[in-house]
Amino acid sequence: MPSPPLKVAFLFTTFPKTSETFLQRDVAALLDHGVDVRLYSLFGGGGEFCGRPVRRFNLWRLVPLFLLTIPWNCLRRPRIVRDLFEGVIRRAPPSWMNFWENMLGAGFAGCFYREFRRDPPDLVHGAWAGAPATAGWLLWRLLGIPFSCGAHAYDLYEHGGDWWLLEKLRLARFVQASTETGRRSLIERGVPAEKIRVVRRGLDEFPVCKPLRRSRRPLRLLCVARLVPKKGLDRQLHIYDELRREDFPFEARIAGDGPLRAELAQSLRDCGLERQVALLGQLPHAEVWRQLDWADVLLHTGVVAPSGDRDGLPNVIPEAMAAGVLVVSSPVSATTEAVRQERTGLVCDADLPLAWRIALTRLADDDALAERLRGAARAWVEENYDARKNTARLVECFASAARR
Repeated sequence: MPSPPLKVAFLFTTFPKTSETFLQRDVAALLDHGVDVRLYSLFGGGGEFCGRPVRRFNLWRLVPLFLLTIPWNCLRRPRIVRDLFEGVIRRAPPSWMNFWENMLGAGFAGCFYREFRRDPPDLVHGAWAGAPATAGWLLWRLLGIPFSCGAHAYDLYEHGGDWWLLEKLRLARFVQASTETGRRSLIERGVPAEKIRVVRRGLDEFPVCKPLRRSRRPLRLLCVARLVPKKGLDRQLHIYDELRREDFPFEARIAGDGPLRAELAQSLRDCGLERQVALLGQLPHAEVWRQLDWADVLLHTGVVAPSGDRDGLPNVIPEAMAAGVLVVSSPVSATTEAVRQERTGLVCDADLPLAWRIALTRLADDDALAERLRGAARAWVEENYDARKNTARLVECFASAARR
């Protein structure tokens, strides 16, 4: 008799979310592997995904939590409540945002633990090491259900990292990192190396690798990014200004939205670049693929933001590499795991516009170089970014961590 499917409660901060299509691909691939995935969104999101309901946390449920559940649990589970309050007062949170993220996770666990007790999953998995991991950690404390979580760039670097990062990750059955850079950072922060599993994201199917455009002047440049400080878009404008001053023919498009949009638009006007650089706003993922089909080169000018936040390996980079788009990237964080200098792409310091002009000139004029980089980039993606292979590894991690 076949064993029942593995039941995994998958906790997200917001799901589904337009800018996190990689998480949607993860869930779809897990369902294809026969995992009984139960979806929970702690803030926003909701609805359905792949025919599965997405349980959205109603924040009004926190009212009876504070009035009834917490006082009752002070009597029934004084040690857990004591540990929580000690965790709150022992050290200051890195930011108010991170404080409320962890409180959100704690509130979710307090509101949902009866539901999890009635119908327990085999494993609780938090997509991030912030609110979702806090919820999983507390559900383990309350009910003994094993938990695991992902830990990615924002969790590790924003204002020095999540408030309760080590408390949670040391007790998780395993921690998913999506890059080797992230794995090394976790070990440096004290997470046991044997707990960390590097499982990259992936594409469920690979696009046709488009042919190289014979004439790449004007060169078509694309950036796909949230308009936030860590994307280095102010540096990117200096690169475009350098190209224009040297009469280098180009067209550029920036796809994405965020708090810096008005500032970016004003900077384009001030520099006189608004005719050559188009701000496309937030695009659905299908339209992003159409933009990749248009582009010759993807630009990634990631930097370390003043808050300490930085990218890991943005998913659009392997997507561009799979589609046959050349990539020029700054060397910040894990981007060079995919974009290897002179092998799968070109790497330039975001603060050196001249270096970018030289790199882009080479890609516009040297067909042999462009074809060599494109071929190696596609091979890297097929080897490292196959969702079927990577999800199979994640399922193995889930099965090993589950209480069976």
